[in-house]
Amino acid sequence: MNLHIQQNPEAVSLELAEWITASIESVLQKQDKCTLVLTGGNSPKRLYELLATSPYKERIDWRRVHIFWGDERAVPFTDDRNNAKMTYEHLLSKVPVLGEHVHIMRTDIEPEQSATEYEKILHGYFEETGKSFDIVLSGMGDDGHTLSLFPGTAVIHEKKLWVKAFYLAPQQMFRITLTAPIVNRAAKIAFLTFGSGKAHALKEVLEGKYNPDIYPSQIIQPVRGELHWFTDIAAATELKEKK
Repeated sequence: MNLHIQQNPEAVSLELAEWITASIESVLQKQDKCTLVLTGGNSPKRLYELLATSPYKERIDWRRVHIFWGDERAVPFTDDRNNAKMTYEHLLSKVPVLGEHVHIMRTDIEPEQSATEYEKILHGYFEETGKSFDIVLSGMGDDGHTLSLFPGTAVIHEKKLWVKAFYLAPQQMFRITLTAPIVNRAAKIAFLTFGSGKAHALKEVLEGKYNPDIYPSQIIQPVRGELHWFTDIAAATELKEKK
């Protein structure tokens, strides 16, 4: 595990923008496409704005980047809570990515059907074994959740399906999410998390007892790939090992 600690959220976003850009450049030197999983929420907005501007925008060959999402709220694309909408507004509408390479988790159909369709798309890209995505970007909530793997939900321990839809009672909505089996086969996984509100969860996830039912982010452990955490001093305050 690689821990990257910066002074503040802006510095975190800048370091991660450089890391993602360099990672994509490296992948595209070796193969014809790069598969990138994006995340939603508020934390990555600044990161996406950076990637959509110079020098990152020009360094990335967006025509060869294939875009996926880690999870989605089952709300219309016009709803501000929709992860794809946020990503389009801050990044995808500003770079020359090809429409046929952008794979949204559909919210205009039943969630279970959307999950099934998304899994079919993924099977068109990846084999049953071996590497999956080139880069997965994810976040972590104050409660230690990642993707739509929330504390106490059965989907944390999904072993077979790559994509799952389920009703999240506390939020009174359906969620669609990638699962650990497909994410953990990625070549590189990067967590973006900052702010004092994340400090306790970050300590428990990285240094606490393994209990993914309480801290689901612990379930994300690459089988053969790299794991990176990009965080700021405020979120790292409780960590014993600040490397």
